[in-house]
Amino acid sequence: MRLCSFEVAGVPRFGVASEGGIVDLTDRVPYPDLAAAIAADDLAALEKAAAGREPDLAIADAVFLPTIPQPGKVVCIGLNYEPHRIEMGTDKDPYPTVFVRLNDTLVGHDRPLTKPHVSDAFDYEGEIALVIGKPGRDINPADAMNHVAGYTCFMDASVRDFQRQNLIAGKNFPGTGGMGPWMIPAAAMPAPHDIRLETRLNGTVMQQGRLDELTYSIPEILAYISSWTDLRPGDVISTGTPSGVGTARKPPVYMTPGDVIEVDVGGVGVLRHSVIGAS
Repeated sequence: MRLCSFEVAGVPRFGVASEGGIVDLTDRVPYPDLAAAIAADDLAALEKAAAGREPDLAIADAVFLPTIPQPGKVVCIGLNYEPHRIEMGTDKDPYPTVFVRLNDTLVGHDRPLTKPHVSDAFDYEGEIALVIGKPGRDINPADAMNHVAGYTCFMDASVRDFQRQNLIAGKNFPGTGGMGPWMIPAAAMPAPHDIRLETRLNGTVMQQGRLDELTYSIPEILAYISSWTDLRPGDVISTGTPSGVGTARKPPVYMTPGDVIEVDVGGVGVLRHSVIGAS
């Protein structure tokens, strides 16, 4: 089941996507949005409401929103694939590197990323993100996977020169990140160590990785984050990027207007963005 958020005539909606199109569930279930259905632990109701229905609109006609359009938290993990940590020349810290993204930094599938006019160091970072389903604080690693509602693709692009000044600044220019095109429930996904990721720039493979390369596993990430903040349904946790980022290449490779960047997560789908320049 591919659960997505989109808009029609500027009005946010949500539904279930298939090869044939999207079944709009906004007025067919007692939840105003996908996050509310996740909070109610009632994804089964969405599947039941969509079963046997003809699509209401084609995939090509959808204006996708981020999978969770207004998450309470977007928490990202840095330097969390061992090959990426090594290519960046950093030591392993005793705890994960953590930062946050603001909601207005994220766009939906097939919506453009915006390269800031103040920088020419706009770098791609394809990632796998988790959507929290069950709330928790001080989560036991042994129980952590029970708090994951599903998986989605994430583009955690960096403005590298600003990132060197301040990590939060380099990650929070508006329209520089993406999430989508949909969420796949955790129960329908392979075991986490088998989930693969590939990032392509203009069709060329730039990054490849799998979750068993994580420096800090998903249970470790969730246990650490929940040690200092409450995790709530609809929160998004992005797990880090594999090796092959543009800034580590010789010479560096950065995104420019006209480029197309894709994040391909096995079992989920492909998140795609064109790149435009800031007006």
